[in-house]
Amino acid sequence: MAKYQDLNETAGMESLQNPLVSAEWLHANLSHPDLVMLDASMQPELVDGVHYGIPGARHFDYDKKICDQKSPLPHMMPTAAEFEREVRALGISDNSLIVIYDQQGVFASPRGWWMFKAMGHKSVAVLDGGLPAWKAMGFAVEPLVTSFVPGNFTAHAGEGFFCDADFVERIRNSAEFALMDARSEERFYGRASEPRPGLRGGHIPGSISLHYECVLEQGRMKSAEELQGGFAAKIKGHEKLVMSCGSGVTACILALGATLAGYKEITIYDGSWSEWGLPSSGRPVE
Repeated sequence: MAKYQDLNETAGMESLQNPLVSAEWLHANLSHPDLVMLDASMQPELVDGVHYGIPGARHFDYDKKICDQKSPLPHMMPTAAEFEREVRALGISDNSLIVIYDQQGVFASPRGWWMFKAMGHKSVAVLDGGLPAWKAMGFAVEPLVTSFVPGNFTAHAGEGFFCDADFVERIRNSAEFALMDARSEERFYGRASEPRPGLRGGHIPGSISLHYECVLEQGRMKSAEELQGGFAAKIKGHEKLVMSCGSGVTACILALGATLAGYKEITIYDGSWSEWGLPSSGRPVE
């Protein structure tokens, strides 16, 4: 798989085949009628009280709005009906070619990418390097769009994209699965305090530490060859991967890296350490 969507694929484009696009590709295709840019930053760049981003972009708020608002856990995946309602309100349709970015490089954008994949939308990609890569090319930024013509997006929830704590409990010592933790080694081994108060330190017994920064290089995804080597060294031949982190966000960076490396069976533990690490969860901690 080439790292990026073909730069020359413009006017006749009907789908996004690659999970990554470059800033150059996005700039060349900015006027495509079906292209939708989503800023998945928790707080988009603020200049004089106005949120700025790539021209035409709109805020994909997976933290407060496009999430299970009834859950006590942060930004949990909403139901298909809830997801459909919210993204239609953003002007997204079934034929939309969605490019998701964030202001840090590659951090929150893979979470949005994975959510759309879980809802059956295939034409979705991450902007490699995010807003910093866009600005480094000298491309313009504008206030985010806040008014939309409603879209006709149809959510088709797929199986296996997300899992719960009971599933993790069943597979954590399985020879069939590799359970990976995207948090830092300091948090994994309980040497650093958790950013969310009240959580225990440590990790899920049987899990493997792979900090999300290990799949990145200067804010961009590593090449497929580098990712293949990095995952192979960690998972020792496993083909089924379950990703966790603090709250289901950076786990999606690992999911993107594993996808680029050629893995097909990938699941996100949505509750992640925000759920497992609770003293009241009763789950074992190492």
